[in-house]
Amino acid sequence: MLNTHSRTVYTPEHEAFRETVRAWLQKEAVPHIARWDEQGIVDKDIWRKGGEIGMLCPTVPEDYGGLGLDFGYNAIIDEEVSYAGTPLGFSLQSDIVVNYLVSYGSEEQKREWLPKMVSGEVVTAIAMTEPGTGSDLQGIRTTAKKDGNHYVINGSKTYITNGQNADLILVCAKTDTEVEPAWKGVSIILVEATRDGFKRGRNLDKIGQDAADTSELFFEDVRVPMTNCLGEEGKGFIYLMSELPQERLAIAIGAQASAQRAFDDTVAFTKDRKAFGKTVFDFQNTRFTLADLKSKLQVGWAHIDWALARHLKRELTPEEGAAAKLWHTEMQWEVMDKCLQLHGGAGYMNEYPIARAWRGARVSRIYGGANEIMKELIGRKL
Repeated sequence: MLNTHSRTVYTPEHEAFRETVRAWLQKEAVPHIARWDEQGIVDKDIWRKGGEIGMLCPTVPEDYGGLGLDFGYNAIIDEEVSYAGTPLGFSLQSDIVVNYLVSYGSEEQKREWLPKMVSGEVVTAIAMTEPGTGSDLQGIRTTAKKDGNHYVINGSKTYITNGQNADLILVCAKTDTEVEPAWKGVSIILVEATRDGFKRGRNLDKIGQDAADTSELFFEDVRVPMTNCLGEEGKGFIYLMSELPQERLAIAIGAQASAQRAFDDTVAFTKDRKAFGKTVFDFQNTRFTLADLKSKLQVGWAHIDWALARHLKRELTPEEGAAAKLWHTEMQWEVMDKCLQLHGGAGYMNEYPIARAWRGARVSRIYGGANEIMKELIGRKL
């Protein structure tokens, strides 16, 4: 399990919650990992089970069915889910989507959706990426054109997390295709999965994170009332940018925890595996490699606590969020790759956890904004 004795950011109340989360994961999620990977998606009923113990959207105010807790509780869930190696899509709902509803949603939208997101009755997704548009959100082509008191949405999205299970999708679309600069024409529209013209494409075949449903979504003359616009029309890009520090911090937290699990597993493996008459751990190269990784993990946890403390005070800047995402995902990949190497041939076998973890970690440097974009964002503030 994660060793949190030297952590500086959490209270005893946080740690009591961690024990609840850890026990729930071992009972409800860990036993099903292999089956979920094989079927390419988690069972949807896991969402309601998670909602029952407060694992979904803990920061939602009590007035809307939530617990009204701070983001530290989200961080604990992210750490424990990642350390356990479970493919749950809770982070997208709790760390990303829900903030848009809480911060910019109308009273009607909040009362309709937030209690259901907390309980797990509703699974959400956010549809930004398109086949021809990745990190450059200004270039999206999906449109939402006005027709009376409705929007008519046309376009397609890809690489959408929770795409197969989602009941509600926050769709980034152009409500104004003429305005310059282009970002001023982007709005966020709430689209229920039951709307005519909405179709799910295939559950995409990835090189890792097999049980995470990542999908294509299609919108063909999908009509939604104009009251489904989140916040103000044309402010979508601003809303997206304002929420990115938390999203990137959440990615950094998950990367750190999964790297720690890979390291812990590798220490145990090398102490058990024999080669040339002694354990693999007894070779100086093994110990030196692990010592280097342990040092970086130690630094990483200190930085996570620093960044989380700043975020809890609403002081984490966009470039600091970008730097956290950049550093921790690069460190995660180094840990994964070196740990796999220390497993030898076993590391290339999917039956060993390190192989699954190594494959799953590769996308961390891509989603949430590719790491090359993180460098650009940081560089602009130098």
